[in-house]
Amino acid sequence: MNGHSSPRLLSAPVREGVPEHGRMPKYYAAKAQLTALLAELGEGGLLPTERELAERCGVARETLRLALRELLLEGRVRRQGRGTVVAGPKIEQPLSLSSYTEGVRRQGRLPGRRLIALERFAAEGEVAAELGVAEGDQVWHLERVLLADEERVGLESTYAPVAILPGLADDFDPVSSFYRYAKESCGLVAGGGRERIETVLATPREALLIGTPPALPMLLLHRSSWDESGHPFERVRTLYRGDRFSFSAELSAGE
Repeated sequence: MNGHSSPRLLSAPVREGVPEHGRMPKYYAAKAQLTALLAELGEGGLLPTERELAERCGVARETLRLALRELLLEGRVRRQGRGTVVAGPKIEQPLSLSSYTEGVRRQGRLPGRRLIALERFAAEGEVAAELGVAEGDQVWHLERVLLADEERVGLESTYAPVAILPGLADDFDPVSSFYRYAKESCGLVAGGGRERIETVLATPREALLIGTPPALPMLLLHRSSWDESGHPFERVRTLYRGDRFSFSAELSAGE
């Protein structure tokens, strides 16, 4: 027996995050109490004031702010006006060659995009190499803010050869799926891809576009995709809010 009076959640930290020496930091004890309160309030519930919460948890307000900051970074709470409310569940995005649109819709959310830029430039260096074009060849750059139920949740930059998608600037709806356009307008079907994920902080420009504090951790995805013949056609750099997204993948057994 481990001494716990309630069933352990599989997603919970081992021993509820308490170090083996048993000394729990005050902010973490306050965070545990706040977590229980969030469950009571439910999604959208308004938290009491900092003063009231500090008294309830028996800690100083500075200590309480550390606990609230962790919950904010984890996406458990969010700011609303001058108050703090319980946040909804994170959007679970599959790691696959499906589009952002499909992934968000599967979560019962309304996907959207807001165009920032659609421009063409001469490829060079890494961009030319990853897209399989010669330096100097024309490449599209499509930059869009990602939305879920009108909430800004990410920033996506897509690079693609102009030769493969010549009409992108004329007949592509920037709020729609790039993959759907490529398939329906150019007969281009993704055959495979490679994706890499890392954690970063947004630049001041990126934070302004996404509408988040610069200190909020982001999940950065780099994707290179190729068509059914194995020729590269897309390079994507996407920033997702770390407090609003999680990612999943199906794994197969190796030999």
